[in-house]
Amino acid sequence: MSIPLTAPSTATAVQSDAGPLNVPPFKHPLDPLTPEEIIAVSHGIRRYVAEKTDIKAVRFITSSLLPPPKKAVLAYLGIPLLTGEKPEPATEIVRKADVDFIDAVKGDAYNAILSLHGQDWVVDSLEKLPEGVQPQISVEELLMCEQIIRADERVVKLAAEVGVKPEQLHADGWAIGYDPRFPARERIQQALMFARWSRHENLYAHPLDFIPVIDSVAQKVIHIDFPPAFKPKGDKSLFEPAGVNVDITASSTVPPALGEDSFKAAGRKRIPPPNASYDFLPDLLAQKEGFKFRDDLKPLHVIQPEGVSFKVDGHVLEWQKWKMHVAFHHREGMALSTITYNDDGNVRPIFYRLSLSEMVVPYGAPEHPHPRKHAFDVGEYGMGTMANELTLGCDCLGQIHYLPGAYVAHDGTAVVVKNVICIHEEDAGLLWKHTDFRVGGRAQAVRSRRLVIQQICTLANYEYIFNYMFYQDGNIEVEIRLTGILQVYVQGEDEPNSPFGTTLAPGVSAHYHQHIFSVRVDPMVDGLQNSVVETDIIPLPNAPLGSPANFSGNAFITRNTSIARASEGAREYDYSTDRRWSIVNPKKVHPASKRNAGYTIMSKGAAAPMMALDGSPVVKRAPFAKKPLWVVKDVEGPKGGRMWPSGKYVPQTRDTPADALPNWARGDDNLLEEDLLVYITMGITHIPRPEDWPVMPVEHLRLLFRPTNFFTVNPSMDVPGANDSKSRPAFPAQSDATTGGASCAH
Repeated sequence: MSIPLTAPSTATAVQSDAGPLNVPPFKHPLDPLTPEEIIAVSHGIRRYVAEKTDIKAVRFITSSLLPPPKKAVLAYLGIPLLTGEKPEPATEIVRKADVDFIDAVKGDAYNAILSLHGQDWVVDSLEKLPEGVQPQISVEELLMCEQIIRADERVVKLAAEVGVKPEQLHADGWAIGYDPRFPARERIQQALMFARWSRHENLYAHPLDFIPVIDSVAQKVIHIDFPPAFKPKGDKSLFEPAGVNVDITASSTVPPALGEDSFKAAGRKRIPPPNASYDFLPDLLAQKEGFKFRDDLKPLHVIQPEGVSFKVDGHVLEWQKWKMHVAFHHREGMALSTITYNDDGNVRPIFYRLSLSEMVVPYGAPEHPHPRKHAFDVGEYGMGTMANELTLGCDCLGQIHYLPGAYVAHDGTAVVVKNVICIHEEDAGLLWKHTDFRVGGRAQAVRSRRLVIQQICTLANYEYIFNYMFYQDGNIEVEIRLTGILQVYVQGEDEPNSPFGTTLAPGVSAHYHQHIFSVRVDPMVDGLQNSVVETDIIPLPNAPLGSPANFSGNAFITRNTSIARASEGAREYDYSTDRRWSIVNPKKVHPASKRNAGYTIMSKGAAAPMMALDGSPVVKRAPFAKKPLWVVKDVEGPKGGRMWPSGKYVPQTRDTPADALPNWARGDDNLLEEDLLVYITMGITHIPRPEDWPVMPVEHLRLLFRPTNFFTVNPSMDVPGANDSKSRPAFPAQSDATTGGASCAH
C-alpha cells in the first residue's frame, strides 16, 4: 500500500526562483515533462492563480505531459497508419501539461491544462472539480499522516494504554477507501497503526488495535475506529448461517454512526501490540540468537565483455529488431509507447502504448473498518511516485542503463528519482532446438536473449516489481512480481483465529486479500485500425464419438468470433473452451494460413475472479476487476484519450465514475477495424501463509503477447546458435563434459 521510498537520499528537489526557464524543444513528442518543465509549469499556474482567481495557496498534486493526438505523433515519427503505406503529413505538435492541485486553504480541487508557447507555459483551462472529487494522494500527504497522529492527544493516550510511547508510534497512510459517514468534500485518510521498538526494526511485527481517520487539509485527526475482536461461537453467531465457527464482539459488521462510541460499539477489550521482533535487515538478523547466514553460495556474475546489445537515445530504446519509447509517469510508473518490430526492413508497429492503468487490493475481512482496505495503488497514490531508486548489482544484474523520473512536489518543485527504470539483457534459456535423432543426424540449439525494462515500487508494506520483457521471437511479456511485507492486524492472546485471515505469528494476523491489475493495451498491430477476435477451441460440433465425421471422437476445431460492438466489449473466460483473444489487423493476411496478422493474448494463468459481491463498494469503484478482458473504442478529446478504468479521480469515489470502463463498454460503437483499447485484468488471490512472514518471497504473475499469423515463419531463425565459450563443467575431475557429449550445433 502507500508511503514511498523516496527518502532524501533518493530524491532531489530542483528549484527555481527566476520564473520560467528555458525549455528545450522535445526530442520525442511523448517525452515526459523534465524537472525544469515541471517547475516552469508550476510557475505558470501560480501566475495565473494570482492574477485571475481568489485562491490564496496552492498545493500541487500532479503535473504531467498531456500526450499529443496519436495521429500527430505517428506522423512526426514517420509511422504510417497501415504498414506499407506512406506516413501521414507531419503537423504541428504543441507541448501540453495536465496539472491537478488543491486550494490549500479551502480544500477545493482543480485541474489545469497548459500549453507551451515559446518559453512560457500558458494556462488554457482551469476547472474546479466537483465537490467530493479528489486528485491522487501525494507522497507528502502520506508522510504527513504520521506527523498528524503523533500530535493528537487522543491517539497518544490510546497508545499509552497499551504500552506504546509517542515516539514509537508509526502510521501507514491509506486512502479512506469507501466510508460515506464522512462528508464527501473532506480530503481524508485512514492511518493503519504500528509501534516500533527501535529505528529500523520491522514495525509490522507490532500492529495496534485502533485506526484513526485524518483530514489532510485541516491536518488533524477527525475520528478513531476500533475493529471488533473474534470470540468463540456462542448460542447465536453472526456468521452461523455461513457455517463459520467463530463470532465477533460487535453486534454486526455495519459501521457504527460517527456520533456513537466506536470502542463501545466494537464490544472488545484493548489489545497490546505483540512484543516479538521479526526483522529482515541483515545487521538486525545477525543479532538474533542462533541465526546464521548461508555461507555455501558461490558468486554468480552476469558478464557482457563486449557490452550491451541495445541502444538508448534519450527515451528511445532499440534492441535487436525492437524499437520503442520508454517513459516515466507519476501514476502508471513505466509507460512504453510506439513499439515496433523491424521485420527484415519492414518496420511494423505493434502497440501504440502499453502500461499498468490501475490495480486494486481488496481485503476479505467483513468487520468494520477493515472493508475500507481496498487500495487503488495506481489511481489513489500513483505507482510512479512510489517507485524505488534502483541499485546496481542488487535490483538489476549485469550491465545496466538507467532512466530517471520526476514528479511535482507540493510547492511546485520537481522531485527527481534517479535510476527509477533499469534496462538490461538476460539469458532466457533455450529459444529453440532440434536434434535429428538418426545416426549421423545433426542438431542445432539457439539460446534466447530477452530485453528487460524494470521498475520496482514500494507501497508502504508491499513491493511490486514490474518487468516488460521483449524476446527475439516477437513475444512481449509483462511480468509482475509481488513481495514485501503483508498488511497485518493485531490478534489478542486468547482470541480465536480469524476465518478471514491467517495467524502468521503470535499476535499477528494477515487478512485474505487479492491483487487485481488492469493492463492497458493501446494496440497498433500493423496499423491503427484493429479488431479483437475471441477464439474458442471446441470438439467438432454435431459429430459424436462413432459418427462418420468423428469416429474416434478426437476432432476439435477453433471457433472465431469478432467483438463487433461496444456492448459486447466486456468478455468472460471460458475454461471449457480454452478461450483466448487476439488483436488483429483485418487488412493484413498471412500468405500461407490466410488468417489476419495479429497478436494473441495469453493470460489464462493470471486470471483471478473478484471475490467481492456485485454491488459492493469495491466492485462499484473497481468494475474493471469483474471481467478478464475489455475491448472499447478509444476516443480522443482535448484532454487526451480514454485512460483510467476506474476514472481519472479515484480517491474517495463512492460509485462507478462516468469516465470508467463499464460506461465505455456500452452502446453501438463499432469495434471492427477501429482505434481500439484493450484492458486486460490479471491478478492473484493471496491466502497468507507463515512462510510469507516476515517478508514474502516473490510471487509471479505473467501476461504474454504472442505473434500469431504475424510473421511469415519463425522470426528468430536468424539468431546465432548457442556457443558460450565461458561455460565449464561444475566438477571437471569427475566429468568428461570437456571431451564428450553433444555440442550445441554440429
